Amino acid sequence: MFRRMFWFLTGAATGAWATVKVNRAVRRLSPDGLAASAADRALETGARLRLFARDVRAGMAQREGELQDALGLTGRDRPKALPAADDTPGLTAPNSDVPAARRGITYNAYDRKDEH
Repeated sequence: MFRRMFWFLTGAATGAWATVKVNRAVRRLSPDGLAASAADRALETGARLRLFARDVRAGMAQREGELQDALGLTGRDRPKALPAADDTPGLTAPNSDVPAARRGITYNAYDRKDEH
């Protein structure tokens, strides 16, 4: 009697476990699940790229300080550091909705000195 009950409960537990696993796989491979997974990966990649850019900027600032110290440019003759790209006012993405003239970009063919 106990032997049959053991195998019955083992089979029921295995069936329940398999059902849960299959339902999770179906949900994960559905179009909504794939879209959510792709969005999560894109957000994670963006965060990693932001961290990388921040580390590069910090390294650049450190190296700039080392070079200025080595060249004797420390003190009041030291040039001001440029603001980070995120902090610079007026800079927008190339494909923004703001017209080029409002961004301070002009296209004047007569400004080129190499042409006659």
